[in-house]
Amino acid sequence: MNELRDLAYKNAVAHGWHEENLSDEHFLCLVISELMEAVEADRKGMHANRDIFEYYMKQRRRDDDEFIYAFKHDIKDSVEDEFADACIRLLDLAGLRNVDLGEVTLDDLKCSEGFFDWTFTESIFFLVCNLANTNFIETHSFDSCLRVALMEIMGFCVKKDIDIFWYIEQKMKYNELRPFMHGGKAY
Repeated sequence: MNELRDLAYKNAVAHGWHEENLSDEHFLCLVISELMEAVEADRKGMHANRDIFEYYMKQRRRDDDEFIYAFKHDIKDSVEDEFADACIRLLDLAGLRNVDLGEVTLDDLKCSEGFFDWTFTESIFFLVCNLANTNFIETHSFDSCLRVALMEIMGFCVKKDIDIFWYIEQKMKYNELRPFMHGGKAY
């Protein structure tokens, strides 16, 4: 997890996302916005076309422009993409704050219990409430709050048969190829 953390943070710095000192609440709100985008993607039935993406990418050696093309057509703005964004934002924040995320296996994530039998939107509401729960943040270390949030999102993905590590890898590659501040976003 720390390797992913370092990659996400390094890419964010290279793209200008840490030019000013912003609060933890700012970054957590952006994670929440990604989860809300996942809800919107789910409402629209927008799921990634991983099989088509992989088929296209394996036909021959693809350059960066072809990767971007395939990503935009088969993954971008899907439920899976938004979950990857939420995880990358948490990984980046962990890198910014130098939080040790430790080791996590798929088996660890499969053992997660709790809200996974709820509807998609109920589950996202639970995740958002946990991210915004100031009582939890005040009574636990910030490090543990970040780890818990990341494990809950990843655990939810595993329960929904979303290979979140694969989607994070693809989204991080896509983000590396984007322009500085992703072409003019304010934050």
